[in-house]
Amino acid sequence: MSEYTIDTLLKKAIELGASDLHFIVGEVPSFRIDGKIMKSKLPPVTEQDMIDAIDSMAPVAMRDKIFRSYDSDFPYEIENVSRFRVNLAMSFGHHSMTVRMIPYDIPQIAQLNLPQNIEKLTQFDNGIVLITGATGSGKSTTIASILDHINNTQKKHIVTIEDPIEYIYKSKKAIFTQRQIGIDTADYIDGLKFALRQDPDVILIGEIRDMETVQSALHAAETGHLVFATLHTFNAIQTIHRILSFFPPSERDAVRSQFATVFRGSISQKLLPKSSGKGRIPAVELLVSTPTIKDFIMKDELEEIYKLVQKGSYEDMITFNMSLHDLYKKDLITKEVALDNSDNVNELQQLIRGVYTGSGKMDY
Repeated sequence: MSEYTIDTLLKKAIELGASDLHFIVGEVPSFRIDGKIMKSKLPPVTEQDMIDAIDSMAPVAMRDKIFRSYDSDFPYEIENVSRFRVNLAMSFGHHSMTVRMIPYDIPQIAQLNLPQNIEKLTQFDNGIVLITGATGSGKSTTIASILDHINNTQKKHIVTIEDPIEYIYKSKKAIFTQRQIGIDTADYIDGLKFALRQDPDVILIGEIRDMETVQSALHAAETGHLVFATLHTFNAIQTIHRILSFFPPSERDAVRSQFATVFRGSISQKLLPKSSGKGRIPAVELLVSTPTIKDFIMKDELEEIYKLVQKGSYEDMITFNMSLHDLYKKDLITKEVALDNSDNVNELQQLIRGVYTGSGKMDY
């Protein structure tokens, strides 16, 4: 009999402040803390440990599918402790489980050290806002804080389509309909199609994965809805290129024009280790669309967007280097971390030396 259960491990993860638990057959249970994997001193996970964990965690409606699938995602909850997002995958013929901690409390935008200007992206009545970054960069928490800001300030109907549902929202000024892929709707395409019949003001698409989802998201944005969606891209230019890459070359000019019309802004982020050695903090690129930026997107002159931001022409916007520079100046990250995460090291070095011509003005 094992020395632990999955619930005791998850409670330990919460106690340690871990973001993830890794539970892999043949390996000792491990935690991700402040971005680093920390191995426990417990015995390796056995096949029976994994079966017991899946039996205790998997929703009844998904259990048969999970054991027949190579990959599965589902939510889990330990009451009065936390919610969790569970991913199951196969590795060398055995199950591998990764569990992400999803706290009950949704932090406010300011509590996450995000630019306050992000709130401006919640004030549109229609269009599309993209939140991007690598896996584990904090996209889900950022989206949750944005939707909860709307919840606190606007009388709206918010429909979320997620795989799986992560944060649970309690209706305040807004009301919520939360739908999980595989349980409440078949897929993102169906979820979006039927969401338009549910009288929504705001729609969250958990992840854009294919051309059909992009088409549905753009249609929703065109028909008077504010759409939030995530992508695994690293900055605004890469994000726009990624949106267009879903389509065949013959359709990209038309899609570019359509996207430019409904694009309201993008938030790209990276989680960086704090200089104190404890915890992480986001570096953020923020773009808010303007008529000039719309024109640059339509003309496929995306590099011109950054030139405007770098010169301080638009105070609503922030490049990654401006964000890194600000975090370094405030002694929240080290110089080495800032430079290692810069997409233009020479420019950042100039900012740090105080010789760069852009304003570098921040609004945190």
